[in-house]
Amino acid sequence: MVKFYKMHSLGNDFMVLDAVTHECTLSIEMIKRWAQRHEGIGFDQLLMIAPPQQPDADFHYMIYNADGSEAEQCGNGTRCVAWLAQHLGLSNKPQLTWHSKGGVLQTKLREGSAPTVIETTLPVPSLAPGDVPFVASSQANTAVLQADGSDFEITAVSTGNPHGVIFVDQIATVDVATIGAALSTHEAFPNHANIGFCQVVDRGFMRLRVYERGVGETRACGTGASAAVVAARSHDLVDAQVKVSLPGGKLRISWSGPDQPITMAGGATLVFAGELVLKE
Repeated sequence: MVKFYKMHSLGNDFMVLDAVTHECTLSIEMIKRWAQRHEGIGFDQLLMIAPPQQPDADFHYMIYNADGSEAEQCGNGTRCVAWLAQHLGLSNKPQLTWHSKGGVLQTKLREGSAPTVIETTLPVPSLAPGDVPFVASSQANTAVLQADGSDFEITAVSTGNPHGVIFVDQIATVDVATIGAALSTHEAFPNHANIGFCQVVDRGFMRLRVYERGVGETRACGTGASAAVVAARSHDLVDAQVKVSLPGGKLRISWSGPDQPITMAGGATLVFAGELVLKE
């Protein structure tokens, strides 16, 4: 029997496993089965906290989408694992360094905040097509792609995982499921991508909906919010600090510009804990 923890951040929900004190061996079929919302536990991603693999890290952590594919990075998920590591006594440090497939990031619990606010520092983002990766005829990070019979101008951004950002006038009317699915697997994104639909309200506020690869539309996406701010700043649409409103709530994103890391602030919530049998 292995204990699991159901958590969420702004409605972006996770199943979290502690692989520091328990051995966990997973298969794609197990992850897909547990991800089912009617016959399983239900989640957008499964997160696993593991012992560090590098000397400068406190923990390594893995991210698996609902379809069993492994993701590079997860901003909202990082806040959840940071909270849980403290809750389980895996660390008593308020500031932690995490290694994931997408690179290094830091988390910091704000002392005295109620509810708990966790700051996450993501790796330096990149607009270089090769880093996303993004393949376009002009080798620029912005291109027009076709989906569902229409053309969409998309800005490609890497925040440790691949994103495409589209600016829209009215976010409520966008067919995120159809357009997002088509663009997420577009040949311009060899590794597939998360697709964000962004409505800039003013230089300090935007609305965002995100189609996550391997999942579908989620109620929130931390790296997606970060990518939207980076893309908007690259087009001089927003300032360095932006409040991003997602269906599940709001995140505060700060990015001072090129060669600088992204900082986001938000909460993490434990919904329930349970035990499961690891079997095929």
